[in-house]
Amino acid sequence: MTVKTRFAPSPTGMLHIGGARTALFSWLYARHFGGEFVLRIEDTDKERSTDEATQVILDGMKWLGLDWDGEPIFQGARQDKHIAAVNQLLDEGKAYKCYCSKDKLDAMREKQRIEGKKAMYDGTCRNLTDAPDTPFVIRFKSPENGETWVKDLVLGDVCFPNEEIDDLIIMRTDGTPTYNLAVVVDDADMGITHVVRGSDHLNNTPRQIQMYEALDLDVPQFAHIPLIHGADGAKMSKRHGSIAITEYREKGYLPHAVNNYLARLGWSHGDDEVFSQEQLIEYFDLAHVGASPSRFDQDKLDWLNAHWIKASNPADLVDEVNYFLKLDTANGADLVDVIPALQERSKNLIELADGARMFYVAPTEYQEKAVKKNFKEGTWDLLDKFITKAESEAWSGEAAHQWIADICGAEGVNMGKLAQPIRILIAGMPVSPPIDITLGLLGKDETLTRIKTGITTLKS
Repeated sequence: MTVKTRFAPSPTGMLHIGGARTALFSWLYARHFGGEFVLRIEDTDKERSTDEATQVILDGMKWLGLDWDGEPIFQGARQDKHIAAVNQLLDEGKAYKCYCSKDKLDAMREKQRIEGKKAMYDGTCRNLTDAPDTPFVIRFKSPENGETWVKDLVLGDVCFPNEEIDDLIIMRTDGTPTYNLAVVVDDADMGITHVVRGSDHLNNTPRQIQMYEALDLDVPQFAHIPLIHGADGAKMSKRHGSIAITEYREKGYLPHAVNNYLARLGWSHGDDEVFSQEQLIEYFDLAHVGASPSRFDQDKLDWLNAHWIKASNPADLVDEVNYFLKLDTANGADLVDVIPALQERSKNLIELADGARMFYVAPTEYQEKAVKKNFKEGTWDLLDKFITKAESEAWSGEAAHQWIADICGAEGVNMGKLAQPIRILIAGMPVSPPIDITLGLLGKDETLTRIKTGITTLKS
């Protein structure tokens, strides 16, 4: 059997951390077994579905590198198949028309509430023989006796007494099929073998199993992933980091760092924390997904992001850093050479890009506090000696570093008395990579131009 999974988000909101983790687990499971992974946009709720939300889903999946097989499938375009399934159930006596009005349904539920019963449809129209000339929905005839078992790959076997499952609406008054019917038809039609989704869908599963069986379709295997909670144990919300997955890019996270973190959010491989994409595919199995909710840990995500920035090949970071730089870097140092000077100290890509900016944009202002601290009466003479040396000698970062050391040694002061003023003049602030690397990357002409411009500006 070829494993075939799917990710089936509804475009009624943004793709958040929980949805991204579900997509990742589904993708990893398919890739682990050399199977197929399908992306299906469940846009049957036309009033709430938006093109913007659809685009965020597509952009988020692409950014995370969760490639799908074939073109994205839009559930709304498959309505004819859904309607055919509803008609089949009607013809076979496994579904029926329900004429109960909203007021009647409200009164039914209120009576059940007063009697201390579970609020559910009581089957009023289940055996109706006449056909009133009023609007109707179509309900599925759920078995009235026995049990429906969900044999879940994560949660284990879960039993649902059929008497607690009421007759589900499978077609609305306007003739459009509902989610639970559509998802059964689509998963079966697409040959989905494993349905990986959040545990908030668990209560839908016995209903769907009943419909698979009523339509004589193969029932896929289910794996319900426990939800993600905030660090305080409460339901995940925006204050915990539940933002659109694309916002993590805007905050300077690497896609693989996010994938690595999400994979460990509920799944384990011994005590390992850091995984390459290839390792995730090799090791991932639903058998090692925990049955308890996971807690979102912002510090762990930040740590992994910093780790993967340090561990990445600089060439692989160029596009991501350029995304934040938004500068023409053609006339400066090659960005692939600048990145290694900043990787070790950058927790995210925004910090890395901010550090790289000085190599392409000369300062127009100089940090006032740093100037007061580092520019003293003897500073100008030290700078003049450095300029004279640089103009007469062959340039390299190592050579410039040695000139600073020699000048300061001859004057009997520590290197910071010259290195820090140079940093401030070339960067506008007293922070940069090591001075030899910084000057080597900036180059002789640009370094001297910035130093001279800065001296003129500060002296004026």
